[in-house]
Amino acid sequence: MAENYGNLRRTDEGPVTTVALARPEARNALDAAIIGEITRCFEDLAEDESVRVVVLTGEGPAFCAGADVGYMRETGGFSYEKNLEDARRLADMFLALDDLPKPIVARVRGAAIGGGAGLVAAADVAVVEEATQFAFSEVRLGIAPATIAPFVVRKIGYSHARALFLTGERFNGGRAREIGLVHEVVPERDLDSAVERVVTQLLQGGPAAQAAIKELLRSGS
Repeated sequence: MAENYGNLRRTDEGPVTTVALARPEARNALDAAIIGEITRCFEDLAEDESVRVVVLTGEGPAFCAGADVGYMRETGGFSYEKNLEDARRLADMFLALDDLPKPIVARVRGAAIGGGAGLVAAADVAVVEEATQFAFSEVRLGIAPATIAPFVVRKIGYSHARALFLTGERFNGGRAREIGLVHEVVPERDLDSAVERVVTQLLQGGPAAQAAIKELLRSGS
C-alpha cells in the first residue's frame, strides 16, 4: 500500500516502509502541517503489523533544513499558551518516532539542520552522504533547542551537545559519526546500497525482540 499525505510520501514495499519528507521546494523544512503529518504517519506505522522497518528520508537536495522560516515568524506572534501548545506538538512528533516499536533508518543527504538533526537523533540507525551538513542552529535564531534536546543528548552525550548547542556551528558527516549522531558515512553513489544493507540486517532480527530492545533502552535512559 502507498499512502500520500500533503507533505509526506509513504511507500510500502513488503515489510519496509519509506517515509519521505516531501517539501523539496522548502528543503523539507518543518511547519505545522508537516509536523502533524509526521506524527500521524508514525502513529499509524506503530499500529501496522505488516511494517517491520521504516526508512526516513527527504525528497530533493536536503533531508530537512529545520524550522520553516515563515512558520517561525508566525509563531513569534503567538501567545505564551499558543507557543506552549505548538512546542508540545513538535515534542509529540519526536516522541512518535522514538516510541515506534520498529527500527527507523535515517537516509540523510544534503543538510540536516535544527529539527532535521533532531530527526536524525530520534532514528535508530543513521546512514548519511559524506557531504551532508549538520547544525543545531537554534541559538543563532535566539531560541533554545528544547524539544530535540532529550533525543540529541541521549545520542551524542552532554559534552558534545553543550558545545554544539551553544555555538550553533555546522559540521559534516565525518564529525557527526565521531560524536555518535550517525553510524555510517558514505559517498553519495553508495547511499542507497548502504541503507539497503542496514535494512537487510534489521530484517534478520525478531520484531518482538526489536520492540523490546527499544523499550528497554528508553526505560534505561
